[in-house]
Amino acid sequence: MTHLHQGPVQPTPSAKSALRPVALDGVTFAADGFFGRWQHRNATGTLPHCVDQLGTSGALHNLRLVTGEATGEFRNMWFADSDVHKTLEAAAWLLASQPDDERLLAFVDSTAALLSKAQGDDGYLNSYYTAVKPELRWQEPHYSHEMYCAGHLIQAAVAAARAGVAAELVAVARRFADLMVDHFGKADSPMALDGHPGIETALVELYRVTGHRPYLDLARRMLDQRGHGLLNGERFGSSYLQDHVPVRQADEVAGHVVRQLYLLAGMVDVAVETGDDELFEAARRLWEDAFGSKTYITGAQGSRHRDEAFGDPYELPADRAYGETCAAIASVQWNWRMLLATGGSRYADEMERALYNAVAGSTSLDGTHFFYSNPLHLRTGHDGSHEDAPSQRLPWYSCACCPPNLARLVASLHGYTATTDDTGLQVHLYSAGAVRAEVDGVRIEVVTRTDYPWDGRVELTVTGSGPLDLSLRVPDWCSEPSLLVDGVPLDVTPDDGYLRLRRDWSAGVTVVLDLAMPVRVVTAHPRVDAVRGCVALARGPLVYCVEQADLPADVVLEDVRIDPAAAVVHTALPAVPVALTTEGALLPPGGDALYRTGVPENAATPLTLTAVPYFLWGNRSPGPMRVWIPTTTG
Repeated sequence: MTHLHQGPVQPTPSAKSALRPVALDGVTFAADGFFGRWQHRNATGTLPHCVDQLGTSGALHNLRLVTGEATGEFRNMWFADSDVHKTLEAAAWLLASQPDDERLLAFVDSTAALLSKAQGDDGYLNSYYTAVKPELRWQEPHYSHEMYCAGHLIQAAVAAARAGVAAELVAVARRFADLMVDHFGKADSPMALDGHPGIETALVELYRVTGHRPYLDLARRMLDQRGHGLLNGERFGSSYLQDHVPVRQADEVAGHVVRQLYLLAGMVDVAVETGDDELFEAARRLWEDAFGSKTYITGAQGSRHRDEAFGDPYELPADRAYGETCAAIASVQWNWRMLLATGGSRYADEMERALYNAVAGSTSLDGTHFFYSNPLHLRTGHDGSHEDAPSQRLPWYSCACCPPNLARLVASLHGYTATTDDTGLQVHLYSAGAVRAEVDGVRIEVVTRTDYPWDGRVELTVTGSGPLDLSLRVPDWCSEPSLLVDGVPLDVTPDDGYLRLRRDWSAGVTVVLDLAMPVRVVTAHPRVDAVRGCVALARGPLVYCVEQADLPADVVLEDVRIDPAAAVVHTALPAVPVALTTEGALLPPGGDALYRTGVPENAATPLTLTAVPYFLWGNRSPGPMRVWIPTTTG
């Protein structure tokens, strides 16, 4: 276990990977930067909230049922163990940078001890199937989430190993992983499948930490057994379980979005470690499908509530968007792996889009309230009493997968910022802070000052011990980047989305990258019927929306129209450094008749509109909101 300070994804030296992540202790976010404030809110709000909720929700109680420390009934979801494991992972990542946090250390150590006590002599660990259904252990793979929970346990152990904490947690996870290898890893073993993927990435990462090849081989076996209808898809169908087509033959993303994206992340991990080009090509092909016609402008994915699933091509209804928070997190994780494998900027672009919109929008400004689903339109009169489509963020959910998932992503966010290759350093995400790395014996440090995403100016002070390439991503939304090197304009053409500078950095160099952020008036593909005749406003990586909070009380949001040709100016609101103001109109419906013949002659009233970043909606008060706004000319 010598892999200290590495991040969530760390390809081995022999992996077929174009880029290598910079170590966790090589990246720090400034406290006053966007990501720095987000991590602070996560550390002081979200993660402590998750720890507290493990007690009140029953997740820890369920484990104590197994150890005999508690009595009563099993509580909440049968896969509640995963909430414990994800929270442990978040705590471990935070301890990597805050090793003296006594409260976190106590939580991690006591919970690891509880898991060790709950673990069977053979290594099995699952509170539901130990306390409630012991006779059905490994017998309900379509339903059980046994391997899914095991995967999150392993991911927590990987984080602990890389943070240098909780050796007992690592031992617990390895015992369970060894049991799965013994039970499922041979040619004549039982089917190695779980209805909810996630174990695959965990096993690969455990292999990367330990060097124990059977973990990687089992992950590959799991992938190859999928798609043959071996799981019981009676309720939602085999695509819901990702068992409808062999992974190497799949042409389109389908079914439960989180399951699909976790599976794809595992496919990339196995492909780069084994050199399996066919497997990677399948992942690339499915990426084209997902981001070509099945992704919302916010980076959210999943248009169907019934089975939390992808829809048909261009089936992207704004008001019925499911856009589960965990799906956006999974998209970040998948795109990061695609970026590492290829170096392609489009994967960093999608990672950024999801982070600043779909992921950031899921959490309140206090860090303790969350959206599970993330619609792009909350209607006037919306019935928000249902947990899967509330009108405002909630402190917890009966299926509480999203809050601890957010905690672990944000706690490790600095691990998704920068990479190296044989030529130098690549910076993919911009936030105030510093990156330090070494490439072939040459050291480099980049200190960044920026108000990104509110301002496109990124000032970097670069020092090093010799010549290296510094590659800076130019997002796909920026058509006019400019560059100054020590005050001198430099004409550099982006190479696959990156400005690449070759310098000897020994004397220190100041680089100023200016990413122009004009407001963009965006229309959707004509086949996205749900938003035909509408436009959305975007600036830099941020998508904007109109909230009822910025309209007169007697104005119904659905009666608002926007003039797509009107000028858009910047303004500021409390907690909103850059809001947008433009002109539109109020167009009442002209009566209460649900259907009518002819076109009502209604007088439009001029109306000034204010739009705020989508990720901030719902923080002032619950109420209607929309991203896609009908136009005055539609």
